[in-house]
Amino acid sequence: MYLCGATVQSIPHIGHVRSGVAFDILRNWLEAKGYDVAFVRNVTDIDDKILRKAEENGRPWWEWAATHAREFTWAYDQLGVRPPSIEPYATGHVTEMVEYMQRIIDAGHGYAADGNVYATPATIPGYGQLSGQKLDEMDQGESDGTGKRDPRDFAMWKAAKPGEPSWPTPWGRGRPGWHIECTAMATKYLGANFDIHCGGLDLQFPHHENEIAQAHAAGDGFANYWMHNGWVTMSGEKMSKSLGNVLSVPNILTLVRPVELRYYLGSAHYRSMLEYSEAALKEAAAGYQRIEAFLERVGAVEATTWTDAFAAAMDDDISVPRALAEIHNAVRAGNSALAEGDKAEAIRIAGQVRAMMAVLGVDPQSDQWASASSSNDTATHALDVLIDAELNRRAEARANKDWATADEVRDRLAAAGIEVTDTPDGPQWSLK
Repeated sequence: MYLCGATVQSIPHIGHVRSGVAFDILRNWLEAKGYDVAFVRNVTDIDDKILRKAEENGRPWWEWAATHAREFTWAYDQLGVRPPSIEPYATGHVTEMVEYMQRIIDAGHGYAADGNVYATPATIPGYGQLSGQKLDEMDQGESDGTGKRDPRDFAMWKAAKPGEPSWPTPWGRGRPGWHIECTAMATKYLGANFDIHCGGLDLQFPHHENEIAQAHAAGDGFANYWMHNGWVTMSGEKMSKSLGNVLSVPNILTLVRPVELRYYLGSAHYRSMLEYSEAALKEAAAGYQRIEAFLERVGAVEATTWTDAFAAAMDDDISVPRALAEIHNAVRAGNSALAEGDKAEAIRIAGQVRAMMAVLGVDPQSDQWASASSSNDTATHALDVLIDAELNRRAEARANKDWATADEVRDRLAAAGIEVTDTPDGPQWSLK
C-alpha cells in the first residue's frame, strides 16, 4: 500500500488525519486476514506552500517543514495510527526522481525547457481514466514555469529561483514538482507494480492522475487499486485554511479523548464526506463509551475473533458503519446476558467485541488505550472509593428494606453522571 501523506505546511487538522485513520483500518483488516502488508506513507517536505508559509513566518523552509512533520507524527500517534513500514521524505529521494524523469524523457513522453522538466499527457495512452478528465478540457492548475510546449503539460521539475532551495540535475538546478515525488517513492519501495494506492479524494486530479501518467510513461504498471477517502466538511464545505474553519487535532482533543476522536473519524464510510459538528463528535464519543462500559462491566477478557456479519461488512469495501452496527448489536446482547446473570455468554460476546474493536483500532482494553487512560488512575481510584461508600450505604438500605434511602443514593449518583448497574456480582458503576 502507498498512501499520499502530509504536505507539512501547518498544524494538522482533523481533515488531514482522517485518511491516516481510514487507511490504518484498511491495513489492520488486511493483516487480520493474514496478509503481510508493506505500507508506505510519504511526507512532502518541499512545496510551494511550505516555502510561502516559511517565508511569511521568517523561518528557514527546512525548519518549518520539520516542525510540522513532527506535529503530524504526534497527531498520528495520539490517534493510534500505526507508523508506516517506511515514511520517505521527498527531499531524500531527488536521485530517484532524476532517474525517473530521465526514463520518461527517453521514452518520448517528457522534455526539458529553461531548467524545467515537463511530462506530456497528450502522448501518454489512457491519460484521464482515473479522474474522468478530458484531455482537451483539463487545467493542470500551474501558474509558474517557462518553456511549456503545450498548456496541458505538467511540471515534474521546477527550475531554481533566487532564494529557493535547489538540487543539481542534468537539466540544471531546481526542485521537485509535486507529482514526480510520489511516483518515484512508490516504485522505489513497492516496485513497478503494486497493490493499493490511497489518498484523499481531492488528490484524484491532478496529483494521482499525473502519478499514473508518469509511471506509464516510464513503462511501469503502478497501482492495481485506487482508494480515495472523502473530506471532513463543515456546512457542506471542505475543511481548509482558506475557509477559516480548520479544527486542529490539539484543539479537538480538548473536547474528547484521542480514542474517541479516532472512533469518530473512522465511523463513516471512508469514501463518504464526514460533516463535522461538535454534537456529532460528542454523539460518537458516547457511542464509544457504551462499548467501553460493557467491556468494563464484564472485566478483563481475551480478544477472540470477529463475527461473520462484521467480516462481511469489512470485506465489502471496508464498510465501517455496518461493522460498527454489528459491534453495537453485540454489546446490546452482552448487556442483556449480564442482566440475565449469564456471565459466560457475556464473556464470549466481550471477546468478539474486543476483536472487532481491535480491527478498527479502538479496543478499550488494548495496551495502547488502556495505558492511555492510566494517567487518570489516581482520580479514578479516589472516585471509586467515594462511590463504593455510597453503594455500600445503598446496599445496607436495601437489606433493611429502606427503599427511600436506596433510591435517594441511586438518584444522587445518576444526577452526578454515574450509572449504577446491578449484576450477579454486585452493583457496578460507570460514567454516563
